[in-house]
Amino acid sequence: MHKSIETFSILMYIVLTTKTNIQKGKCLMGKSIYHSKSIYNCFKRLNLGLFLSDVSLKHVMAIITAVFMQGFHGKTVDFAACSSCHRTTIAHFLNQGRWDDASLEDTLKRTVTKIIYKEALDSGKPVFCIVDDTISSKTKPSSRALHPIEDAYFHQSHLKRRQDYGHQAVAVMLSCNGIVLHYATVMYDKSQSKIGIVCDIAEELPEAPVPSYFLCDSWYTSTKVMDAFIRKGFYTTGAVRTNRVIYPCGIRQKISSYALHIRKTDADVSLVTAGKRQYYVYRYEGSLNEVENAVILISYPREAFHCPKALRAFICTNPSLNTEEILDMYVERWPIEVFFRSSKGKLAFSQYQIRTSRGIHRYWLLMSLAHLICCIGTGEKRSFEKGYAIFKKQLQEERIRYIYQCGANHAPVEELLALIG
Repeated sequence: MHKSIETFSILMYIVLTTKTNIQKGKCLMGKSIYHSKSIYNCFKRLNLGLFLSDVSLKHVMAIITAVFMQGFHGKTVDFAACSSCHRTTIAHFLNQGRWDDASLEDTLKRTVTKIIYKEALDSGKPVFCIVDDTISSKTKPSSRALHPIEDAYFHQSHLKRRQDYGHQAVAVMLSCNGIVLHYATVMYDKSQSKIGIVCDIAEELPEAPVPSYFLCDSWYTSTKVMDAFIRKGFYTTGAVRTNRVIYPCGIRQKISSYALHIRKTDADVSLVTAGKRQYYVYRYEGSLNEVENAVILISYPREAFHCPKALRAFICTNPSLNTEEILDMYVERWPIEVFFRSSKGKLAFSQYQIRTSRGIHRYWLLMSLAHLICCIGTGEKRSFEKGYAIFKKQLQEERIRYIYQCGANHAPVEELLALIG
């Protein structure tokens, strides 16, 4: 049995080799159904062997492989199903294991930045840095719980319109010319404000190679954030709250109050089509508190003009853009909503059962790796959904070929069951 397995095609069976072999691009044939050549090649291109040991790479392989298996819920039993190790071993790897997760995080960020910035230089299109937050809901533990999930708090959920218990994550995406990649996910544990988290992200980003834009909702359009991004070559386009103060004709007014005096026939009002709907949009250009000059767009749906609940306002710190360009640019923020949906549906962002703060951070990091592999691991830049489908199909084919080859070599069923059991 062992001799026949060692003759199998390298397309089907690999083991994670020493750092030297990984750096040289070499691969040894192995005896395990728990490894994938497709995923291994992605590890090799990212040079993960430079800072992860063979044992760590083996666990990472199991976790990433589990993502593409049917019924993945982000639990240690899912990882164990794709590993020769017991689930407690993988849990220890996530929670207490001594492996360099900081270097992995830096590698992912550098890779994403390099791809997006190169696309900006080649195409001349702007880089979009998109920021938003979401909540991974958890069940509030009993007061008697001995080991409750760490760093879980009550957060205001805009979707549920109430306080929601769980982990709140601030996500950052970089996109350019249709290429959208996940840059980072940072836990909001209330030790630092979300504004501070985003300012730190702006500080660590390299300066944009072309005039670029930071896209966000109304929570992040603060002066501190906008100043941090403009220093790196990013203008801001985002939503603003309607209680924000503007100074039309030098008179201090809230946007919501000023909007009541707007008329459809005003010279600064235009009827703009966005998607399948039309909006009346008033353009204000001038100062705000702590902002010397910016454009504020005050909009109502055509059928709900002067309806207070329908009022929306947007800011752009690049006054050279016209109204349509600003609104079209704000639409480029949508991919982060798609990312949240994909992460909760396919990367088990809302289902994982990891208790320690360190383990959760590492799990999020490995899901970022899985997301990047889906987007660029096939050799072409694809959407996450398309890449996910390709890798899922490749892993299914690898397993079928493995079983077929075992039969062709007359391997006893008992030995195969022992191998995958």
